[in-house]
Amino acid sequence: MTDTASMKSFITEEKPDFLIHSAAQRFPDKMQENPEQARLLNVEATKVLAESMSKLSHDFQIKPNQRLNFSDQLGGKMLYISTDYVFDGKSPPYTHESLPNPLNDYGISKLAGEKAVLKENSDNLILRIPILYGDVTYIDESAVTTLYKKLADPTKKATEMSDYEIRRPSHVSDIASIVHDLINLCCKSDPLQVPKGVYQWCGTEAMTKYDMIKSMSEAFDLDHSHIKGVKEPSPGAARPYDTTMVTTRLLDLGIQHHTPFKVGIKACLEKWHNK
Repeated sequence: MTDTASMKSFITEEKPDFLIHSAAQRFPDKMQENPEQARLLNVEATKVLAESMSKLSHDFQIKPNQRLNFSDQLGGKMLYISTDYVFDGKSPPYTHESLPNPLNDYGISKLAGEKAVLKENSDNLILRIPILYGDVTYIDESAVTTLYKKLADPTKKATEMSDYEIRRPSHVSDIASIVHDLINLCCKSDPLQVPKGVYQWCGTEAMTKYDMIKSMSEAFDLDHSHIKGVKEPSPGAARPYDTTMVTTRLLDLGIQHHTPFKVGIKACLEKWHNK
């Protein structure tokens, strides 16, 4: 993704009708450790993709009496996956028009990516999402699933867990469905109904990390008495307190997908529980 020449060549040769850009350095603490390297991926690569897709859009011309198909109607459109961390968490809930004020390098870089994508083409899409969980290839892949290791620790080592920052975890399959629905709407013939600009989604359940631990405990009937909830900010990079986002723009389009946390987390952790 940081090989910009290769990316430009790929876009030019493949001429994608629609590009979903979800790659990022998404761990705030890792971002703090090496901000310049992370910025190459989160910002510079995003700019290159947006510029390359914008060129496709500008080069595309509809011929007289041409019947539009799926590819024609899109013509170089882009959807950029962003984050609730563009907000400082001090005045929730946040609408898509709320003023962003990121607290850490991760949020700053993702906001810069948003601006680059919309600057190149105001018809592009931004989808802000919260903390994610779902099927993982290794337990630490998600900031949510990694919590299970503390819960299932056979030594029952006493552990403190943040019971402070409020999050609204979302299942990756829900986000995939929302992206799918947005792309389908982009194929509408009426340009006034075609989605563009900033959209937001988050789960309907407000939870701290300690709340997530308790839900996992209930889902698998595991004791969590060795874990103590702490009403203090998480260590490391500054995190916003409550980034609850208003999802009205998607709801108005008839788009909504939410997997109850206890259901989703049990399904994705089942294989780890049975090991």
